[in-house]
Amino acid sequence: MNALKAMQENAVDKGRLQVNVTSESTSFPISDATVAISYTGEPDSTLEQVNTDSSGQTETLELNTPPVEYSLDPSVEEQPYSEYTLNINAPGFEPISISGAQLLANVTALQDVRMRPTDENEEVFVIPGHTLYEEYPPKIPEDEIKPVNETGEIVLSRVVVPEYVVVHDGSPADTTAQNYYVRYRDYIKNVASSEVYATWPENAIRANVLAIMSFTLNRVYTEWYRNKGYDFTITSSTAFDHKWMSGRNYYDTISLIVDEVFANYLSRPNVRQPILTQYCDGRRVTCPGWLTQWGSMALGEEGYSSIEILRYYYGDDMYINIAPEVSGVPSSWPGYLLENGSSGDKVRQIQEQLNTIAGAYPAIPRISADGVYGPSTADAVRIFQSVFGLPQSGTVDYRTWYKISEIYVAVSRIAELA
Repeated sequence: MNALKAMQENAVDKGRLQVNVTSESTSFPISDATVAISYTGEPDSTLEQVNTDSSGQTETLELNTPPVEYSLDPSVEEQPYSEYTLNINAPGFEPISISGAQLLANVTALQDVRMRPTDENEEVFVIPGHTLYEEYPPKIPEDEIKPVNETGEIVLSRVVVPEYVVVHDGSPADTTAQNYYVRYRDYIKNVASSEVYATWPENAIRANVLAIMSFTLNRVYTEWYRNKGYDFTITSSTAFDHKWMSGRNYYDTISLIVDEVFANYLSRPNVRQPILTQYCDGRRVTCPGWLTQWGSMALGEEGYSSIEILRYYYGDDMYINIAPEVSGVPSSWPGYLLENGSSGDKVRQIQEQLNTIAGAYPAIPRISADGVYGPSTADAVRIFQSVFGLPQSGTVDYRTWYKISEIYVAVSRIAELA
């Protein structure tokens, strides 16, 4: 407790926290949920208590964090993030406690909470330490390109961004570990938030996100674990895959990047499959020929672009590719901006989807689905972007198109798991 108190007293910077509460059964937002926030280790000393609005969101709170420099310097041994405990209650729903929510200086932590419709036992999440701060098993090296011509090998015919991945929360052989169905983008945001610091330069974060996504899509494309007789896509073991943490928060800087590049992966010439891009921290563990996380941060600070960072580690024949198919959406991005003056079927589709979403999120106004992108459509899009943490441009770009698709699918339940 003394070490925890010392860290809290040394919390001289500010981070931000927003909590988003939805129903696990319907994906509708839960209004008037109560969120009590305390330092982890001092659960009886409430710092803030807030309620969610009609979109299931709290106001964005400012809370103490350690100095931002702690997360930018690999030689600093002090913990670079504060840990908070969140207790969430709503009438008719199972209470939830999250211990160890991690706040970094100068960025917004986004905590998604999905509540079960029952008044039974409290659901408790204890978030383990960040991989750059705590000790975790290093990655066991593998070939970056998998053989695909063995008898019985199951391999997809082309790269597809899945709607969900099944995460085995343990090592592959651990039969007691639970499997979780996780939306692909949420999985990437969770892993990136667990394995790099959201305070890093944007291009360093983007390079790490691309490496995480390419590795994950290699597991999907080659059906790596299912081909070995397992019933999951990937594990949460750092020795085999990436660190995914059930119930953890993610960050606005990471979320925006993932939403921008989620269909990308890394490839080499004449290789169809996404490259299994392995990496290490570069401080406690060295890994020649792989990306190092702290090294990528330093290159980002020097002004390297994301592809320059990736080629620095993986070689000049590494390229960014885009998957031809995204699963679980009504239709793919049309390839052009929808804005004031646009018209046609794609505009009508967005208008209809926004109206369906407005049935769950009353802050978003209903609009005429006439196929004409006018001021009322721009207004509805702008409010949607505000609710879901996107730049409030009032135009439907790539990120907004797929975010509207994701929320539409969730609230209309057209893509329920079998």
